[in-house]
Amino acid sequence: MSEALLKIEGLTKRYGEATVVDKLSFDIAPGECLGVIGPNGAGKTTTIRMCLGLTAPDAGEITFTPGGAALRMPQDALAIKQRLGIVSQFDSLDPDFSCAENLLVFGRYFGMKDSVIRERIPRLLEFAALTHKADAKLSELSGGMKRRLSLARALVNDPQLLLLDEPTTGLDPQARHLMWERLQRLVQQGKSILLTTHFMDEAERLCNRLLVLDHGKKMTEGTPRQLIADNLEPDVVEVYGTGALALVDSPLKALASRTEVSGETVFFYTQDSKKLLSALTDYPQLRTLHRPANLEDLFLKLTGRQIREDA
Repeated sequence: MSEALLKIEGLTKRYGEATVVDKLSFDIAPGECLGVIGPNGAGKTTTIRMCLGLTAPDAGEITFTPGGAALRMPQDALAIKQRLGIVSQFDSLDPDFSCAENLLVFGRYFGMKDSVIRERIPRLLEFAALTHKADAKLSELSGGMKRRLSLARALVNDPQLLLLDEPTTGLDPQARHLMWERLQRLVQQGKSILLTTHFMDEAERLCNRLLVLDHGKKMTEGTPRQLIADNLEPDVVEVYGTGALALVDSPLKALASRTEVSGETVFFYTQDSKKLLSALTDYPQLRTLHRPANLEDLFLKLTGRQIREDA
């Protein structure tokens, strides 16, 4: 792996007696997409805010190394922000401006000349599939269009690192897939991305590596496939229907490494599903789904199935 573009060491943030980020360390290489997943309140957004200099850490170091010159947050905040692109959870686009005007005004915040920004606007709108909406106001855009415009705006200053906080939340499947294609293109162009998401399929599609956070602590880190192989049984059999819950205390339990219950569904995690599937033929009233283990299983094993309130 190349020398880290962003390096986080021992990052800690407390609010009163609550520690929301706890001695967190990770790095991102040039041209890498690092995904951060975890329940609500795990510390994902707080970590991004500290990387942006919007929240002061209580301990730890944030080092950005563009071209070998080490910059530290918050001491070198202005120089770092010049090289970052940000897409937050909620759009902060200006409703009084058109799509092109939003890009123009945002570019001015970086001290860029209007002539330079105007030269970039057509390419940015094409990248966001919004060329036909250049003069449209935000009220004329769909939710997916607004998210793509936010991504285009984050690219105005040609950043080396993009910080994306749940960029596809609220989008329909078509809009999400288009965003994924654009983000994959950015990585292919050599951009680095720090991505927080609640969509496990998004994390697996886009991220070279994943960091799992819970209660502000790093639970594990690695490639999606590696994390699944290291932490889970290869096969999952889901069983649901009338009488499914009774299987938890039945002899079938011995045919799986472990079982979990969620609602009316029993999850059997197993190294070899053949015997279990054969035994389940004696329960024709039940429905079964046999599938390989995935990132959602990993997420739930490491962070639990209990619903968390927003934090």
